[in-house]
This record gives sequence, structure tokens and C-alpha cells, in this order.
Amino acid sequence: MTSAASRLVRIGAQLAPQHTQYDTIRDAVGQVEAMGADVAFNWDHFFPLSGEPNGLHFESWTILAAWAEETSTIEIGALVNCNSYRNPDLQADMARTIDHISGGRFIFGTGSGWFERDYDEYGYDFGTVGTRLDALAESLPRIEARWARLNPPPIRRIPVLIGGGGEKKTLRIVAQHADIWHTFSSPEVLEHKLGVLADWCDKVGRDLAEIEISTELRGRSVGEADQLYDLGARLFTLGLSGPQYKLDRLTDWLAWRDSKNQA
Repeated sequence: MTSAASRLVRIGAQLAPQHTQYDTIRDAVGQVEAMGADVAFNWDHFFPLSGEPNGLHFESWTILAAWAEETSTIEIGALVNCNSYRNPDLQADMARTIDHISGGRFIFGTGSGWFERDYDEYGYDFGTVGTRLDALAESLPRIEARWARLNPPPIRRIPVLIGGGGEKKTLRIVAQHADIWHTFSSPEVLEHKLGVLADWCDKVGRDLAEIEISTELRGRSVGEADQLYDLGARLFTLGLSGPQYKLDRLTDWLAWRDSKNQA
């Protein structure tokens, strides 16, 4: 059984597909891989989340398919996919296909969605936080069932990453389905959330140690990252945005990773 103590630290880079042309994104993911990062993420939105609201922006899943061809070692995925935009069985099929294109390097990161403009402009029903979470809970069993029926099946058991920290619904879904839980929490909040997640794991018959804890690096100090590490976080992702991705910050976090893994 894998536990936080036995897991190596991994470093991800989230290349937000905003405010830049695709050739810059393509070059950046190649550099991120060459630098030795473990995961390259994008995000699943249709418009920029910061800066000029109508700035340059590209779609998530088509980028991921391109990354699957353009890279050879790094894992890839969205941080995170929006469950609302696509039929669950279609999501499963797209994930399986990218898993094959990448040679088994795809991470299925998913969440319930939150950015209302995406819904309004693309014609999706925004609903409420509750209805979107209910839809995610209903979709994940369908996605898992479709993976079992697809021909050919995924190359590997595709890891499921779920983002969010709601204690009544989201963490229950994490306990039931996630291989990786992504949180934005401070160390103090994370300690509390891990207790809630442990309770949900007990209720659904899951060992919390099976779930890799993932968190953000943007805006964090080394001291704060150390605290999150001590609480069990092992996947740390640095958010980066166009027009130019400042990868020099990634170098320091890769060195931090290596110091943790050599300790």
C-alpha cells in the first residue's frame, strides 16, 4: 500500500492556455519536460481567467492530444477538466484515446466547474454548486464503466485527479473515486480537510493512504511548501501563464523536490 511517507515528491507545471499563441505553449511544454518536471497540466476553460477577459485563449482537450504527441516522458492532464461540458462516456473515450497517444501518461483531472462565463457563452446550464457536484458524482461511475468497455481499453488504469475541498459532497466524491486529490488549502486548512477526507474514506471503505495529495505552489514560500509536505502533500504544481511562461521559477522548485526525495 502506497503512503505519503513512501511517495516521492512530484512537481507539475500548469501552463494556462491564455494570452499567448500556441507555438509558445508548445515550446513551453517541451521545456518543462526537458527540465525534468513530472506533470504538465493545462486548464479547461474557454476564456482567460486573469488579465484581458477577451484575450487569446485555447481549448484544453485538443491541446492535451497535441502534448501527447509532442512529449515522451512527462505525464499530462487538465487541472482540471470541467465535467459539465461533455457527456461522461465521451470524456472517458477522449481520455482513453489520449492515454494511447501518450503511451500511458494521461491523468484524468476533473471537477464540477465554476466559471459562469464559460457556461453562458457556450450554452451550458450553469445550475448551482450542488447540481454541478451531483452531476460529477453521477458522471464518474459512468466514466469508469466506459473505460472497462472500450476497445481497446486504456493502456493503464488512468489516474483520476479531483479538485476541490467541499466537505459535504466534494470530499465524499474524492474518497470514492480519486487517486489524486488537488487542494488549494493553506497548511492549517489542509490539516482540517484531511481529517474530513479520512472520515469519508472510513465511510466508503477506502484507505486515505491510497490518495495522493496535490497542491499549488504559486504564491507559496518554501516554508509553506515544507509544511504542506509534512502534512502529506506530494504533488506540487506551479501555475504559469502567457504571454511568456517564466520557467526560471520552476528550476528552484525542481531543486526543492530533489532535496526532499534525497532526504
